[in-house]
Amino acid sequence: MRNPPPSLLSLTVNTAVLNLSRINDLSHLPDHIVLELFARTLKAGKLNERVLRLFMASGNEEVLSIIDALKIRIDVTPILPTRCQEKFRMYGTRR
Repeated sequence: MRNPPPSLLSLTVNTAVLNLSRINDLSHLPDHIVLELFARTLKAGKLNERVLRLFMASGNEEVLSIIDALKIRIDVTPILPTRCQEKFRMYGTRR
């Protein structure tokens, strides 16, 4: 017995996952599509900081609760200014 052909929605979500780098806004999409897109993004291993911010900005409550449940966080490590001159000064050299 043959498998039925994929739905247009399924093909569209798969294409969107492949082209996430080109998507800037998800707020115009229905909630169930954003949720499906998020699930497939996780499954494909394409969740990075930019994509996570994209999904968080969508305002989809289900996606936000999944992000919270999985304890996914955006790690912002502050970079403090350093004085490289002192750090890398070689002993015995004059300036």
